[in-house]
Amino acid sequence: MLDAGYIRENADLVKLNCKNRGVSADAVDRVVASEAKRKELAQKRGETAAKKNEISKQFPQAKTPEAKQSLKDQATAIDAEVAAFDAEVALVQGDLTANLLLIPNMTHPDAPIGAEIANKVVAQFGEPRKFDFKAKDHVELCEALDLADFEAGTKVAGQKFYFLKNEGALLEIALVQYAMQTAVKAGYTPVITPDLARVDVLEGIGFMPRDNVETRQVYTVADTDLCLIATAEITLGGMHRDRVFDETELPKRYVGLSHCFRTEAGAAGRDTRGLYRVHQFTKVEMFAFCTPESSDAIHQEIRALEEQIFNGLGLAFHVIDTATGDLGGPSYRKYDLEAWMPGRGESGAYGEVTSTSNCTDFQARRLGIRYKGKGFKGTRFVHTLNGTAVACTRALVAILENYQQADGTVVIPEVLRPWVGKDVITPKKG
Repeated sequence: MLDAGYIRENADLVKLNCKNRGVSADAVDRVVASEAKRKELAQKRGETAAKKNEISKQFPQAKTPEAKQSLKDQATAIDAEVAAFDAEVALVQGDLTANLLLIPNMTHPDAPIGAEIANKVVAQFGEPRKFDFKAKDHVELCEALDLADFEAGTKVAGQKFYFLKNEGALLEIALVQYAMQTAVKAGYTPVITPDLARVDVLEGIGFMPRDNVETRQVYTVADTDLCLIATAEITLGGMHRDRVFDETELPKRYVGLSHCFRTEAGAAGRDTRGLYRVHQFTKVEMFAFCTPESSDAIHQEIRALEEQIFNGLGLAFHVIDTATGDLGGPSYRKYDLEAWMPGRGESGAYGEVTSTSNCTDFQARRLGIRYKGKGFKGTRFVHTLNGTAVACTRALVAILENYQQADGTVVIPEVLRPWVGKDVITPKKG
């Protein structure tokens, strides 16, 4: 979240940022009012508590039982006043925090301003494949080559669930290995994270698990304070909650493996066929904790690793500098990689396969993650960054559709062959 003091001192700028992001700025005025009230109450509480110190000084001079009792009565009354102030401060603080959670992060000055249509292509890699035969989409390929069973997934868990089979399963394992090894070679520590996290950790990262059930993007576990995670960003970010690093320990780089679960609320009718938009998938996620001075450079580093991974897969893709109206609340700046998918629409289209965000101190402030150093007093909040190394289902869509051949087979990208054990996927006999 943003600092309440920063919002108070820059209310107009914060409101403009909300407008550029397409969210209500009403919470800004409520934060300013609540912060002023909180400071007023804190001052009055301090002044009242100071009166008790004066009374305490008078006790040695009290000579009679009546005088001592009078002082005790005054002290008790002051304690009651302080308790009342504490209760009121707690209520105001609750309102303040609730409204702070509604205000998005500030935005990088170079980010395009506008809705999704304002997203800007900043890099292009490869050219979309042109076919001299009628190309199939990934669902047709999965059915013809027995790589996935969507009907069984629906029977077992409902719509938008699936079974991966045969080379489909091996390709996912290969993608995980390839992405993990690439990140590890770049200095990222491998981690396998829990698939569950507490509600307050999700809120710290920027998800809203207490949202209206019709818009909530995460699954909550009944009768607990747990949720199924939508990304390992949640668990990796929460791993160092309330930690104070020494500056010499930073940056901390992790690459985490987890399953991801998303309700896809509000996504009905959009990309619902096959593997592109599903309720569960496997993802390899990069995450970094660093000083403010190095976060821009690490953001570019993560973007470069994503580009390296998809260049290695031999896929055509472009990089999007995400516009303000398409940014998530925690993101200061975000790049999306969109791969060419021939099966999207009649003539194909680009589809998102990864993203990377610099969240500055927005998440760290919520999660209490700080660092100390020699050049300053006290502690400062770290910056956090995240980036998808590979989301397996969407990578599978792009690979199957781009590597299909006229005879119905699919060539396996060379970098994945060591883990799949073959070069080409052919139809099963019998």
